[in-house]
Amino acid sequence: MGEVDEYRQHIQNLLREYASYKSASEDVESQTIFDSEHDHYQLVHAGWNNKRRVYGCVLHLDIKDGKIWIQHDGTEIGIANQLVELGVPKSDIVLAFHSPFKRQFTEFAVG
Repeated sequence: MGEVDEYRQHIQNLLREYASYKSASEDVESQTIFDSEHDHYQLVHAGWNNKRRVYGCVLHLDIKDGKIWIQHDGTEIGIANQLVELGVPKSDIVLAFHSPFKRQFTEFAVG
């Protein structure tokens, strides 16, 4: 289980890093949601920009069967690339936002 613990730490560190970036609007808060018991991790933005409500998931990752499942990635860099830079093998990263059929054509795990 050492790898899974390491994956949890990598995910939480990356989400904290993204949450530390300041929004253009002071009334928009970055919230990290860590459910280590069920291995669900999210970064959401919530608040107001002028008179418009802002709410949305920026990142959503799960750990299933020892693999990191990227459910949603709203970043430009790509959190999968950052995980690889941290030493996570591509075979342990599933791009879940792609259909199961398309995953076979990526360098990452199919699920």
